[in-house]
Amino acid sequence: MAAVTGDAAQIPLWIKLGCAVFVAFLVPVYLKHYGPANFLWFSDVALLATSLGLWAESPLVLSTMTVAVALPEILWNLDFFARLLTGRAPLGMAAYMFDRRLPCYLRGLSLFHVALPILLLWSVGRLGYDPRALPVQTVSGTLLMILSYTLTDPSENINWVFGPGSKPQRRLPPRVYMTMVIVSFPVLVYWPTHLLLTRLLPIAR
Repeated sequence: MAAVTGDAAQIPLWIKLGCAVFVAFLVPVYLKHYGPANFLWFSDVALLATSLGLWAESPLVLSTMTVAVALPEILWNLDFFARLLTGRAPLGMAAYMFDRRLPCYLRGLSLFHVALPILLLWSVGRLGYDPRALPVQTVSGTLLMILSYTLTDPSENINWVFGPGSKPQRRLPPRVYMTMVIVSFPVLVYWPTHLLLTRLLPIAR
């Protein structure tokens, strides 16, 4: 696989500005409606880190966020567009997008889930994939799950550390379930994404 140097490709200024402006608008709105704990979601962390990574043109930051959320975001999109086209959301990940109790503008902001995986894959394709993303995300993702478990209410079920879907599970002791989630993410999400990216994209140097 060919290597990409830091000078071989750059992110256009309008993309950096566009992402920064969107984030600057989204953050206060989310803080008001969802509270600070909402920014522990992997997708929200990825959005904020991606904005910084674009400005720094950092293959490591952008690669790490791609490993973290590319697969979950693709599944979110499949769920969202399935509900949009057929009226059924098989995974339930995007069900809140059709909750009329939420303001339209608030749901509209969540459409960043559509653009985020595209932006990440495109930017990593331009700058190259940094293989260090796998261990970095394994460690940071584990810490984020621990924070989600210790600092948030189970009813919010942030990052699904209390149960699959929107509600906490009751079959297993909470800590046993959280441990299973911490182990399963590197095996089922990070590692397969890492392997795919190393084979399909140039490696950053």
